[in-house]
Amino acid sequence: MNLAARFSVVRAAVVGDVMLDRYWRGQVERISPESPVPVVDVDSTDCCLGGAANVAANVVALGAGCTLISIVGDDEAGGLLCELLERSGIQSRVMRSGEIRTTEKLRIVARNQQLLRVDFESRPTHELL
Repeated sequence: MNLAARFSVVRAAVVGDVMLDRYWRGQVERISPESPVPVVDVDSTDCCLGGAANVAANVVALGAGCTLISIVGDDEAGGLLCELLERSGIQSRVMRSGEIRTTEKLRIVARNQQLLRVDFESRPTHELL
């Protein structure tokens, strides 16, 4: 049995922090008059699985079975993350809690260069986990 075929019998559990990776891509053609920073004219936006959710997606892409166990906020980002997990074919046991915020990493990119990353997150307490 070749290596790729062996993955079909593997079952993995991934436990960890999931996050939503957001990308805003565009062009920079001017500098802001308010402050010397580039102005990005956004052409496209994209969301994808990050953190432990990305690990689970990679396990599934290799052909293995995977169950992801994690927690997200009861917010828009948490709902989108759960939707992306379902579309990716990842079996998940994700708890939604109003006590935390789903971690999001927003990357602003122009000409294939990351200009800025903005993090939205709250740290869950161990009691919540």
